Amino acid sequence: MHPGAIAAATPDRAAVIMAGSGRVVTYRELDEESNRLAHLLRAAGLRPGDHIAFMLENHPLFLAVAWAAHRSGLYYTAISSRLQAGELAYILENCEARAFIASKALEEVAEVAVTAAGGVEIRLMLDGVAPGFASYEEAVARHPATAVPDECQGADMLYSSGTTGRPKGVKPPLSMATLDTPGPLMQLVQFLFAPSADSVYLSPAPLYHAAPLRYCLTFLRFGATVVVMERFDPEAALAAIERYGVTHSQWVPTMFIKLLKLPAETRARHDLSSLRCAIHAAAPCPVPVKERMMDWWGPIVHEYYAGTEGNGFLYAGPEDWLKHRGTVGRPLLGVLHVCDEDGAELGPGEHGTVYFSDGPAFEYHGDPEKTRSSRDPLGRGWTTLGDIGYVDEEGFLYLTDRRSYMIISGGVNVYPQEAENLLAVHPKVADVAVFGVPDEEMGEQVKAVVQAADPAEAGPALEAELIAYCRAGLAHYKCPKSVDFRAELPRHPTGKLYKRLLRDEYWPSEQRG
Repeated sequence: MHPGAIAAATPDRAAVIMAGSGRVVTYRELDEESNRLAHLLRAAGLRPGDHIAFMLENHPLFLAVAWAAHRSGLYYTAISSRLQAGELAYILENCEARAFIASKALEEVAEVAVTAAGGVEIRLMLDGVAPGFASYEEAVARHPATAVPDECQGADMLYSSGTTGRPKGVKPPLSMATLDTPGPLMQLVQFLFAPSADSVYLSPAPLYHAAPLRYCLTFLRFGATVVVMERFDPEAALAAIERYGVTHSQWVPTMFIKLLKLPAETRARHDLSSLRCAIHAAAPCPVPVKERMMDWWGPIVHEYYAGTEGNGFLYAGPEDWLKHRGTVGRPLLGVLHVCDEDGAELGPGEHGTVYFSDGPAFEYHGDPEKTRSSRDPLGRGWTTLGDIGYVDEEGFLYLTDRRSYMIISGGVNVYPQEAENLLAVHPKVADVAVFGVPDEEMGEQVKAVVQAADPAEAGPALEAELIAYCRAGLAHYKCPKSVDFRAELPRHPTGKLYKRLLRDEYWPSEQRG
C-alpha cells in the first residue's frame, strides 16, 4: 500500500491531476520521479534521520518530492510559499536542512534565503535555475528510477504558522518501518472514509499545510487519484468535483462559507453527485454553516479535530454531529481530558484546556520551553494544542476558543469564537475576527473587525446593525461593543485567521499576551 507497489500494478493510473492546467502525473511517473530524487539524496550522503526542506507552490511534482523524502527515511519540511526570505532562512537553519528544493516561481525569496541560511549542501530548483541553485530536472535525470535498497518510512516535520514569534517545527519520532507498514493516519482514513483505487480526492488548499500534505500522501497509498487545485476558488472547486468525478474532499470552514455565498444559480449549475465524503477540520465551523452544507450536499460532511502535532484525533460523523450540533467529535486516537488551570480534570459541561494522553509523542524542535508548555501542569505527560472546550455527557468535545484568545471582561471569561461564528454567517459580512481590546474599566472589551461583503456599506450604520444582530443571538456581554472595518483580514491560504496580527494593533506592546 504505497505508490511504488501501485505503479507496478497500474503504472498508467493518474496519481495527481492539477485541476487548473489538467496536467497528469501517473503512478509510474510519481514512482520514478521520487526514486530518482531518493537516489540523488543518498548519493549526496543523506541517510535516514537527516533532513530536507522544500518550498513550492501547488506544483505537479510537489507530492513526488515529498514521497522521495518519505521513502528515504528522511525528515521533510514543506514550507509555506508565502514566507519572506528571513522567515525561510530561519526555518532552513532551524530544521538543519541538508537539501532544499524550490521552484523558479519562488526564486527571489529562495535565493536570498539560502545565502543567508548557509549549511544547505544541496540546492535544486524546478522549472529553471537561479544563482546558487542547480537544475532539479538535470540533477535527478542522472539517477536510476529504481528504489533505493534501504527504503524505510520518514516523517514530516512541519512548522506552526508563526502568528506569534518564530514558528516551531513539530518533530515526531521516526518509525523506520517498511513502506507497506500502515501508520495511524492511514488506518483512521481507511476506517472512516473507505478510500480505494477508484477514489478521487480533491485537495483545494496549499499542499505545504499539514492536513493537505498528509491526506494527499495517504490517499496515494490507496491508489486513488489526487486532484490538486493550484489555488482555491469556490466555483472552480465545484467545477472540479463535476469534471473529475471527485468522491472525497477536504475543506476548512472558510471555504464552506465562500461556497455558500455563491449565487444559488451558480451552486445549482454543477453536478456534485459523485461526492461521497466531504471532510473538514482546521477550525471550528459555525453551526449554521455546517447545517446549510448538510442541506446542500446531504449527510456526507465529516469532521475531525487534530493538530500538526498529531497527539490526538477526534471525529464526528454526519449522524453524530446532527445529534450533537457543534461538536468536533469523540476521540479515536488518544484519551481526552479537560482540565482547569491547575491541571485538575473537569466534568461534563465545564470549560477548560483540552489535553490528550496515550497519543503519539512529539516535541517542538529546538524549543524545550514550548515543548514543556504543551504538557499538563501535574507532570502526567498529557499534551495540549492550546484549545479550550468542554465535553458533554456522552464524551463529545465542543471547542470554545484558543486559550490565548479568551477575553476576561470584568472578571468574566468571554470566548470570542461564539460571536465570530454568529457574525460569519451574516449576509453583509465577508470575513470577521473577534478579540479583546483594552478597556480601562473592565480590563478588556469585545471588538469585532469585519470585511464587509459590500465595501460601500462599511460604516456606522452597518456597525450598529451587526452589534444588534449579535445581541439578538447571544448574551450582550459576549457581543462586540464596537466594530471596525477592513478591506481584507489577514489569513493563511488554508483559511487560518492571523487574529494575533489584528489584536496586537490594539494593544500596547508591554500588554500583549
